[in-house]
Amino acid sequence: MSASGGTKAIVAALAANLAIAAAKFVAFLFSGSSSMLAEAVHSLADSGNQGLLLLGGKRAQREATPQHPFGYGRERYIYAFLVSIVLFSVGGMFAIYEGYEKIKHPHPIEAWYWPVGVLVFAIIAESFSFRTAIKESNELRGDLSWKEFVRRAKAPELPVVLLEDFGALVGLVLALGGVGLALGTGNGVWDGIGTVCIGVLLVLIAIVLAAETKSLLLGEAAGIEDVKKIEAAIVDGDTVTRLIHMRTLHLGPEELLVAAKIAVAHDDTATEVARAIDAAEERIRAAVPIARVIYLEPDIYSEKRAAGTATPADTEA
Repeated sequence: MSASGGTKAIVAALAANLAIAAAKFVAFLFSGSSSMLAEAVHSLADSGNQGLLLLGGKRAQREATPQHPFGYGRERYIYAFLVSIVLFSVGGMFAIYEGYEKIKHPHPIEAWYWPVGVLVFAIIAESFSFRTAIKESNELRGDLSWKEFVRRAKAPELPVVLLEDFGALVGLVLALGGVGLALGTGNGVWDGIGTVCIGVLLVLIAIVLAAETKSLLLGEAAGIEDVKKIEAAIVDGDTVTRLIHMRTLHLGPEELLVAAKIAVAHDDTATEVARAIDAAEERIRAAVPIARVIYLEPDIYSEKRAAGTATPADTEA
């Protein structure tokens, strides 16, 4: 993910959520709708989440230090994981609690035009934010489905904004349905039911985000396409005759570590091997520019050793 594309989507979502949160709080004060309160807290939590994503992106740009020699790229994953926690607790659990209280102690909605008008405004604003996130994501996802894009994306910002905006739009529809049923029936319980549904939705989205960012925090390998490009770039058929094995690891969304054992000819000099490694590193970086940390270990390839049938004499040879 390009930093500019992710930042554009985050800023668009932040601006929309701040405006929507203010409008929802005003509507809650005039109407007393618990759905409006839950939605206001949800928008406020989303605003804080976008702030966390921006902060994570800024801190991830720090230079490597002796204590952190591979840099701070993974800070973006940490802040994305914090987003899932905020969404679960401040957004989801608060909405479920507020809805439960409204179901136990229902009261009619006053000044109905406030919540209805604000919800319509919020749906329009969130639609523009969602559209921006979709546009930015389409530039990166290629032929991947939306589900595959969310699961495979190494940069967490766009998947987070996409799921947040999607959840916000569905939540607004649920809130509008709850308010509408409460007004139509004169029973405030429907407002509470709509609020509980919003909370359950937010909890589910938070769980998905937590699972995906946890995988990134643990460390994910390069994507399938990048792995194929690196494998093709390593072997030149002359000085590097074979790739024995390779491991890749994302140090951050735009920084990849590559460690591989490569086969060289048994009669190559140390100078020739060093030149072969340097040339292989250049080919790897040309094929996959985010491969910034590369460790290549030269070895003499043995078919018996690779098959696990080598004898001690073969190993010594």
